[in-house]
Formats: sequence, structure tokens, C-alpha cells
Amino acid sequence: MDIHHEEFGPEIPGVRPLVLLHGALSGIRSSFGDYLPLLARRRRVIAVEFQGHCHTPDIDRPFTVADFAGDVLGVLDLLGVEAADMFGWSMGAAVALHLGTEHPERVGRLVLASVSADDSGLYPGLLDGIAQLEPEHLHGSEFHEDYLRTAPDPSGWAGLVRRMKVLDAHLPQWSEERIRGLAAPTMLVLADSDIIRPEHSVAMFRWLGGGVPGDLVGLPESRLAVLPGSTHTSMPQRAAWLVPMMDEFLDADRTAVSPLVA
Repeated sequence: MDIHHEEFGPEIPGVRPLVLLHGALSGIRSSFGDYLPLLARRRRVIAVEFQGHCHTPDIDRPFTVADFAGDVLGVLDLLGVEAADMFGWSMGAAVALHLGTEHPERVGRLVLASVSADDSGLYPGLLDGIAQLEPEHLHGSEFHEDYLRTAPDPSGWAGLVRRMKVLDAHLPQWSEERIRGLAAPTMLVLADSDIIRPEHSVAMFRWLGGGVPGDLVGLPESRLAVLPGSTHTSMPQRAAWLVPMMDEFLDADRTAVSPLVA
């Protein structure tokens, strides 16, 4: 399988590349179109499209987060990248979290937007609603239009939706112990009206060492950002808010101050 990927921005000594991992039924442009020009000013950006999504063709293999993560590692191996920071949204955040827990040596820092450690992090009944989703329900959406523009077989939309529904019915589950053992400094991002319950994100933040009186004990390496007036699907339109926070978080590991690239 030829995993579609695109590169942006300069390769700066001492600065890890940033890998972008899109959401379900989405692609590079529909998930990160507003983010790319801003993030690529300060670092090399590698954006990947998962199996069956947009430019990347489908194959006879079930959709799993573990396989998607393995494909990302294959792209990094191809490009000669030993370790990278990861920014994932929704399903992409689950893939990034899998990489952080199962392949910590390949991950520098994590930015996880709209991620749940287990099914309890989702609002009750949400997965039932996804199970009732039909391909035509999304006709005319930005995701559908992006797929029609880019997919090798534009008639494959219905199959993509069906396969994603199977994945959503078998989402990976991470225990509190696994989250606490995450080595990568992690920034959790949540829309204030997301599909993830805010209580769950706060619990994950505490598992990562957050939720402390920073003036007394110092700031933890983990971060929590809640975007106001936002929903799960409006996250791709929040680049102007989120990128400055991401830059500050990701730049903490820079070995030298590098100028912005126009």
C-alpha cells in the first residue's frame, strides 16, 4: 500500500519533525488545511493519510488503530525520521496515543485533540449514533467533498464509512496505568462542546501529572487546552487559537532559537 504523505516547512537542526494525523473520514486538507501554513513556519511537517482515506488507496485489511500506527512508522522509516512529535485529531489522536504507548522511542511530544482513553470518555449513546450513520448522511459535507476530490476511487465512500463504523465499534482502550506511564510530554486539547466528556479529559490530565497548583510545585510537562465555543467538527477551524499554544509547547525541546520562516 502506498501511504500518501506530504511534507511542508524547513528541516531545522535540533527540531523534531511534526507528524499530522487526521480524523476519521477526513484527510490532510479537511483536518489540517488551516494549520499547515502556521505550523510549517517553525518546523518540518509531515502529514499522513490513513488507509482508504482520500489519496491513500484501500486494501483488503480491516481498519485498526494499531495498523494505522504501523503505517505511520513505515512512512517515518521511509523518510529516515527516527523520532517525531505527533499532532492527532480524533481518530488520529488515538493513533498518536498508540504510538506514544507502544513505540515511545519514536515519539517526542504529543498533541492529542479530542482523545478518549476508553469508551467511558464518550457521551452515553454516542457510539450507538455512529452505528446508525449511513454514507449518504455525509453527502455534501467537507469530508465527503475532500474524498471525492482526492480518492483513487471516488465511488469507495460508502465502503469507507462502513469500515470506519467497524473500527468505532472496537476502539482501543487505555487504562489509567497506561496513560500514567506515557513517557512523552502530552498536550490534551478539547472543544468545550466536544464528543469527549470534559470530566474525562481532566482525569487524563491528572493521570499525566497535571491538575496541580503550579505556583507552588511548578508547571507539569503536560498541558490541557479547552477551546471555547467549539465542537468536535469545528476543531479544524481553530488553528489561529491552537497553533500558538502548540508552538510554545513543542518549542520547549529546541536546542537553539531558530527564526521564523516567512
